[in-house]
Amino acid sequence: MESSSLSSPLPRVCVTGGGGFIASWLVKLVLSRGYAVHATVRDPGDPKNAFLKQLDGAPENLRLFKADMLDYDTVAAAFAGCEGVFHVATPVPERKLVDPEKEMMAPAIEGTRNVLKACSATNVQKLIQVPSLGVVVLNPTWPQDKIKDESCWSDREFCRENKIWYVLAKIEAEEIALEYGKKTGLHIVRICPSVVFGPLLQHVVPNTTSNVLLYIIKGGPDTMNNKFWPLVDVRDVADALLLLYNKAASSERYLCSLDQLDLKNLLQILKNMYPNYSYVDKMVDEDYRLEITSDKLKNLGWKPRKLEETLPDSIESYKEAGILQVSKPCRLPFLFHVSTAVE
Repeated sequence: MESSSLSSPLPRVCVTGGGGFIASWLVKLVLSRGYAVHATVRDPGDPKNAFLKQLDGAPENLRLFKADMLDYDTVAAAFAGCEGVFHVATPVPERKLVDPEKEMMAPAIEGTRNVLKACSATNVQKLIQVPSLGVVVLNPTWPQDKIKDESCWSDREFCRENKIWYVLAKIEAEEIALEYGKKTGLHIVRICPSVVFGPLLQHVVPNTTSNVLLYIIKGGPDTMNNKFWPLVDVRDVADALLLLYNKAASSERYLCSLDQLDLKNLLQILKNMYPNYSYVDKMVDEDYRLEITSDKLKNLGWKPRKLEETLPDSIESYKEAGILQVSKPCRLPFLFHVSTAVE
């Protein structure tokens, strides 16, 4: 619905993939900060998107658009009238890919090109792109004693050889956006979140990373890597996105992560808080430590919350949604299998 204010129109932004985990928290945040919001979803009439219309400020200042990132006209229609775009939507594989180029690479790349083209056509001033930490950390040539920061890029050939198509697609999409911004002058900022936990706004089948936490809690049968996990709260990712929209210079890149601990330590924290769940017990130890820094984002004013707040808030939201009462263990999301786990 359009804002009823005639004297001073609200600043208007678009959030792609508005019904998703990160995007929905961002929609909630920007509405609370006095923005009018266009949010793209696959089907505005789908009951799973009804929660967006119930957010504070939504009846007056939120408009849902039926859009597909592969359909340029629907993307441009959603961006029309917006001064900024948060491109959060991304395809995530739920199974082993049969044709990676067709199923993952092409949609990610073509979708990004449509977003960039639509930004220029509709006079969008700023674009905040959301790759992932995966585009940073998979670089076997990076010095082991050097902390990974915004200057590090995952190695394309390493990803291709190991069939890590999700990350390879993200690398391609980020590089396309970076080059486009340099060529056209479009103000583009990129943010790379780590593994995102936190409470759910939508009481439906959870997103990939929430399913990982559910899997850990319920004690699913698949083996997991006892690797170092960089974690961040979904609400802090939303805060970072809006912070970058308002403060970051064009072409800048930011890592968005807080705690880094291995799976065994994460399990111990969870067991201390909630001792009565089954928990995963099949782990493969790794001789690998991931060290990254989000100091650049913190220096801009980002203040993330503690993991001791994120974990119970996550679990309590799962309880409220009724997804912890199901006794059958959920499946480990494909991206986090031992052979393909990257984030």
